[in-house]
Amino acid sequence: MSDERVKKSIESLVGKSYAEIALDGRQSRTNIFTQFLEKKKLPEKGFSDEIIEELLNYLSSLDSNNFPNTCGVGEREGRVYSKLVSRINFNFSHGIGRSGSLTESQPKAVGSTMLARLTECLLLDLIKLAGVPSAQKCLLVPMATGMTLVLIFLSLRQLRPKAKFILWSRIDQKSCFKAISTAGFTPVIIDTVQAEDELKTDVDEFENLIQEIGAENIACIYSTTSCFAPRACDDLLALSKLARDFDIPHVVNNAYGLQSTFLTHQIEQATKKGRIDVFVSSADKNLMVPVSGCIVAGFNEELKIERIADTYAGRATSASALNVFITLLSMGREDFLRLVKERKENFAYLKEKLTNLAEKYNEKVLLTKNNPISVAFTLENFENETSIGSMLFKRGVSGARVVPKRDAKEICGFKFEGWGSHTSNFNQSYLTAAVGIGAKREEIDTFITKLDKVLAKETRN
Repeated sequence: MSDERVKKSIESLVGKSYAEIALDGRQSRTNIFTQFLEKKKLPEKGFSDEIIEELLNYLSSLDSNNFPNTCGVGEREGRVYSKLVSRINFNFSHGIGRSGSLTESQPKAVGSTMLARLTECLLLDLIKLAGVPSAQKCLLVPMATGMTLVLIFLSLRQLRPKAKFILWSRIDQKSCFKAISTAGFTPVIIDTVQAEDELKTDVDEFENLIQEIGAENIACIYSTTSCFAPRACDDLLALSKLARDFDIPHVVNNAYGLQSTFLTHQIEQATKKGRIDVFVSSADKNLMVPVSGCIVAGFNEELKIERIADTYAGRATSASALNVFITLLSMGREDFLRLVKERKENFAYLKEKLTNLAEKYNEKVLLTKNNPISVAFTLENFENETSIGSMLFKRGVSGARVVPKRDAKEICGFKFEGWGSHTSNFNQSYLTAAVGIGAKREEIDTFITKLDKVLAKETRN
C-alpha cells in the first residue's frame, strides 16, 4: 500500500489532524531506520528495544520463509516447528552464507544476509572506536575463539602449502594450543621469559627458530594480547617486525582485548610498523553476548578476511549475528566507551584492594604493567593453596583461578611443565582475578571480602 493510500485510510478513520500527528511520529522512526541503513555505523546513543525489534521484524520479513504467499518445494525452506523457537530468533531461520562462503548472499534470505552485513559494519566501527582505526575488514564467525583459530590456520594451508609449523608464544589456555594441532600443523612452543614479576615474549628465540626452520616452512607467527597474569601481552611490535622482515603471516589472539585501550593500541602500533594479518576477539568476552561467535579483523595482508570466509564449509547460524546486532544497537557508541572507561577504573580498584589484602597476609600482588585486565596474587604462605580456589567457588566466586607450583599437563602429545603459569620456570603459587567489561565495583568488594575470609580460615588451619 502506498504512503498516500495509507494516509487517506487513516484520515477516513480518525480525521486529518490526528492522521498527520500519527504519520509524523511514524516518519521520525522511519528516519532513524533510513539514517542507520545509510551510515551503517554504531548509533551515538543506543536504540530502544522497540526500535530494534521493529528493525529486526522488517529484516526478517525479507526472508522467503516469511513471505505471505510462499510455496517452498525444496529440502530446506526455513520451516520452524516451534513458535517459541521462531520468536527467539525473530523469524530468521535460513542462516547466513552459502556452501561456497560464509559471506555469500542467499537468494532466499535477503534479510538474513542484510543482518550479517550490517553486523559486520557495526563491528568494524566498534573495532576502530576501540583503538584499531587501521582495521579494514572484519568477519563474525559463528564459533568460539578456538575453532575460529582452527579456521584461520586451515586457510593458511592454501597460501603456504609447504609450511608445517606454527611458532607459538606460550600461553596456558587449552583451546589456543589445541587449535594448532586440530588444523594439522606442528606447534613450535616458545616459552616466555621472566623479567622481574612479568612473563614476556622471547623475541630472540622467535628469530633464532625462524632462521633454523626456514620462513617458508612456517605457516604463521601466533601471538596473544589478553591473558592471565603474570603473563604480559606479547611484544607485538617486535613480532610484527619479524613477520614483515621474513614475510610470514602473523595471527594475533586478542580474546578479550577489545575492552582494553592498552591492548588495542598494541595492535594498532604493531600493524603500522610491522605485519599483522588478522586478530581475533571473542564476542561474548568483549560484548556481553551468549557464547557463540568470534570477531576476526584484518588489515588486507596476504591472509585476507575473504579467504577465511571462503574456508568455512556450508552456511552458518544467524544466532551469533542476531545477538551481536541487537547488543551493539542497544549499546551505542556512548555506552561502549563508558563501559570501557568503567572497566579500566575497576581494574585499578581491584589491584588496590588486592594489594592491601596482600599486606595483611604477607603476600604480594605481582607487578605486571603490561597486563591491563588480570592480576596475580601470590599464595606463598599457604600450604594447601589449591583448596583456596575451590573454597572461593563454593562461596559463589567464579573466574578466580589458583595456579600451584610445578603443575604438569599433557595436551595433544606435548607435555607442559608448570601448566597454568605460562612457563616451565615460574616458582610461585598464585591466584589470578580479572576485571572484564560490565563488572561492577560491588562484585569486587564482595570478592575481596570472601577472599579475606577464605585466607583467614586457611591461616588458622
